[in-house]
Amino acid sequence: MTSGAPSATTPHGEAAVRRGARRVRALALASHLGPTLAVTAFTTALAIGVGADVRTWVLVGAAMLAGQLSVGWSNDWVDAARDVAVARADKPVVRGELSVGAVRAAALLAAAACVPLSLATGWRAGLVHLVAVASAWGYNVRLKSTPVSWVPYALSFGLLPAFVTLALPGHPWPAPWAVAAAALLGVGAHLVNAVPDLEDDGSTGVRGLPHRLGRTWSSVLAPVALVPASALIVLGPATGGSGPGPGAWVGLLAATVLGVAAGVVALTRAHSRVPFSLAIAVAAVDVVLLVSAGRSLAA
Repeated sequence: MTSGAPSATTPHGEAAVRRGARRVRALALASHLGPTLAVTAFTTALAIGVGADVRTWVLVGAAMLAGQLSVGWSNDWVDAARDVAVARADKPVVRGELSVGAVRAAALLAAAACVPLSLATGWRAGLVHLVAVASAWGYNVRLKSTPVSWVPYALSFGLLPAFVTLALPGHPWPAPWAVAAAALLGVGAHLVNAVPDLEDDGSTGVRGLPHRLGRTWSSVLAPVALVPASALIVLGPATGGSGPGPGAWVGLLAATVLGVAAGVVALTRAHSRVPFSLAIAVAAVDVVLLVSAGRSLAA
């Protein structure tokens, strides 16, 4: 006879495995997994593109993942009561798959892991990344309900190029055009992300900039932020009279079409998540363009 915990082949063991799998899936959903992985992948690709060595880009990716997980989980923690009030069926806490305490613990653990991982890239880059993460937490905790709800997005996104370049040897600052482009991407993402939830948010007291602008103006202004961001990335690296190559122009055209589509869909389909996906696609095109720009990203 053997003793100890039931194996996975016993009924009790199989039930425990299923419960564990459901919990992992619920935690993944509560982390806003799509945007979390997208931002992590974009930042890691950017670090590789500007010439970071393997150790550096691995650390940049790990720190970004920890920070983004903490932001996603803190969002579902802070918004739990609001989500319950409007019966958000897409939220694991509302469906009873996770407790608020579990999401809070996950957010705090991820935030704690983010600190040493960020500082391992160098104190300059690490501090910049921690400011970006703190800015995103500030949005979740308070600023999302104020007219300056766009500021944390602009700040956190705008600091991403600095996080990458300051982790390089010599710790160079990013070129101003890169910071401006990333900040505009953040503002555009904020606008398209907020549009589907304007009514639900308004009913629970959230009154950020998109809520004050309304659906129409938020939908119109989103591409106004996204498209110039792409233009800055294409035109910014050009020096000495040498213009962008054909690939850059194709990228700008693609980003422009995607950005305009995000605004049109947000304007015509009230509760669609497609505009946010399109904004992520614009960001993906822009990251490819940034990676192509290589070391011109560093001032």
